[in-house]
Amino acid sequence: MALRAIGRPGSSRQAHRPSHVGPLSWAARQRALWSRLCAPVRPLDAPRCRATDWEASWPLGRELTSVRDARHLSIAQLKAWALDDVADTAELLVSELVTNALRHTRGPLRLNLRLRDSRLLCEVEDTESTGPVRRVVDADAEGGRGIELLELLADAWGSVRMPTGKTVWFEVRVKECDGARTA
Repeated sequence: MALRAIGRPGSSRQAHRPSHVGPLSWAARQRALWSRLCAPVRPLDAPRCRATDWEASWPLGRELTSVRDARHLSIAQLKAWALDDVADTAELLVSELVTNALRHTRGPLRLNLRLRDSRLLCEVEDTESTGPVRRVVDADAEGGRGIELLELLADAWGSVRMPTGKTVWFEVRVKECDGARTA
């Protein structure tokens, strides 16, 4: 199975590595790929992991209220992490990703938030393997601007195929604050 990542050119999920570490060798990249692919698969109707001080995960239902729930969960978590400076941006982008997942996929969804290296990573997992598609929209169109919003507001974003479907993610930089420690 080939993993294909899309997103902003130059964006990478390896942004979480410390800057003093050089590029990964071929063997290290293969080991990381296989460890992620062979890890026990958690069903999407359960949290991906046990909640920690810097990581949270919630399953979302297939109801329209899941968009509102995702916004409320992410805002509450960002307040707990004292990250009010990125709350509005994260709320809008989480809302967009969950809406698109509900509109274009079937099956369960999961929202994941992670705080690392002064960056907030938000992920929405679903069971469809097809990634987001950029559309040319008219000025009067009511929808179709989700990828444009990601391009404008996120520092990095992308879509990665997983054994259970795909993960659409975005990252935003956060200011250092007393209440939030980054790993």
